[in-house]
Amino acid sequence: MKIFQKGFNYSQDGPGNRLVYHLSGCNLKCRWCSNPEGMVQKPGKYTEVTVQEILDEIISCKPMFFSGGGVTFTGGEPTLQFDELKKLLTLLKKNEINTAIETNATHPRLCELLPCIDHLIMDFKHFNKDIHKEWTGLENTVTFENFERVCNSKINAIVRIPVINGFNNTPDGFVEYFKTFDTHNISFEILPYHEFGKVKWESPYTVENGFITKKDLESFEKAFINNGLKIIHM
Repeated sequence: MKIFQKGFNYSQDGPGNRLVYHLSGCNLKCRWCSNPEGMVQKPGKYTEVTVQEILDEIISCKPMFFSGGGVTFTGGEPTLQFDELKKLLTLLKKNEINTAIETNATHPRLCELLPCIDHLIMDFKHFNKDIHKEWTGLENTVTFENFERVCNSKINAIVRIPVINGFNNTPDGFVEYFKTFDTHNISFEILPYHEFGKVKWESPYTVENGFITKKDLESFEKAFINNGLKIIHM
């Protein structure tokens, strides 16, 4: 498996104290990406390790998984290393280690992983496939399909929406889509635009005036709540 970053954090990438692995490579090219160094699998930009080596490392860290913690796989896009990820998640489940993945939900086999994970955190960046493709390089048809499958599953999931001025700063299209489903197992997290990853971009950073106001954020969240969609704050 190709990993470009790892480390512990508390309650940011799933509950409790978690060991977070950033897997190299991504099939999207989001203009605002916070980890652009993980987009492309360039030699020298990642460390390659076996599934067994990662498993051994995680098991050795079990005493650190307090407050319901465990391990989270993020990216890049972790599902690009699908077979290795599935094998590792299955082994972690057998070892009773709490698992989470953060994903853009574009992989057609994503839901094969659900029996192996405790927490699913998935992005839903836009409700319009053409605008989604313009800003990320890929349309979101599979994301829609995976969201609907997750609604019909038993797993509790968090859907993250990064809200960016000029891209998706109106809640209407999101609400109209989400409210047609039974989302009892879904929580929504609205993430206002930030530029934490801007300095890491080697190519030009093209988002301009992406910030939203506090009023915009409150309006976005209110629209969700008024339509029976559960909002959380991490």
